[in-house]
Amino acid sequence: MKISIVIPLFNEEESLPHLIKAISEVMVKEAVTYEVIFVDDGSTDGSFQVCTQLYKEYSGIIRVYRFNRNYGKSAALSVGISKADGDIIITMDADLQDDPIAIPEMIKLLNQGWDVVSGWKKKRYDPISKTLPSKFFNLLTSKVSGLEIHDFNCGFKAYKSEAAKSLEIYGQRHRYLPVLAHWNGYKVTEITVPHHARKFGKTKFGIGRANGLFDLFTLLFLRKYLKNPMHFFGQLGIFFISTGTCILGYFGIEWCVTQTMRMRPLVFLSVGAIIMGIQFLSIGLIGEMITNLLRKETYIIRENL
Repeated sequence: MKISIVIPLFNEEESLPHLIKAISEVMVKEAVTYEVIFVDDGSTDGSFQVCTQLYKEYSGIIRVYRFNRNYGKSAALSVGISKADGDIIITMDADLQDDPIAIPEMIKLLNQGWDVVSGWKKKRYDPISKTLPSKFFNLLTSKVSGLEIHDFNCGFKAYKSEAAKSLEIYGQRHRYLPVLAHWNGYKVTEITVPHHARKFGKTKFGIGRANGLFDLFTLLFLRKYLKNPMHFFGQLGIFFISTGTCILGYFGIEWCVTQTMRMRPLVFLSVGAIIMGIQFLSIGLIGEMITNLLRKETYIIRENL
């Protein structure tokens, strides 16, 4: 069994020597074959130079990939996972807040039949600007995704290679990898992992992580309506058309009875509702045509005899 440890990094030059030393100590103690894949996400400090030096010191163990600019954590994870050769893929951050000592327990859970083991930083040493948005984010994600774990955003995770490589990672999807794996039919669990205060530098995240909620809603929409856009736009269209028609019908009956009709604002709103409904139906039909033209079903085959 080979272990691949994927580490995205951005401006972490001081942390890297300590991190690789800690990883090496754990892996040697476990007597497993392993590799460490550093993905430098466009660092502006000396991170790449440090990676180059470590590459020479740990010959045959470390691989390094460097982006020409900062693309984001999802891009770094996508590249790292795609390049990994291991049967098990571990992802962790480069800031020394994730402790490699938890890796053996993660591997043990994978060997017991789980496909993904997500870390849970139960006791955290982060500023409130990071922990408060995380609590809200984790609660909301758990409710809307149907996956009951406590810490979706923890970068410390273990995957069976098949599960990791099935994930489409881009945008801010690194926050939802357990959700994506769960939706793909893989078994996801979580484990409490030790968490340490940052020793060097400062956090790259804060309240801005709330932007990731847009990606969550996008994922939910795509999961439910990607192959049948008319189910979404059609419902909106029928709602607006029905509402507008009922209101106009009321005024039509009033005109038949009284032979008089005043042009009220509600009449214009009802006409507008019908027009909006027709537009939504048209969008749905166009979406269905595009879907059928580009239709490509993707299925994950778990076993083959």
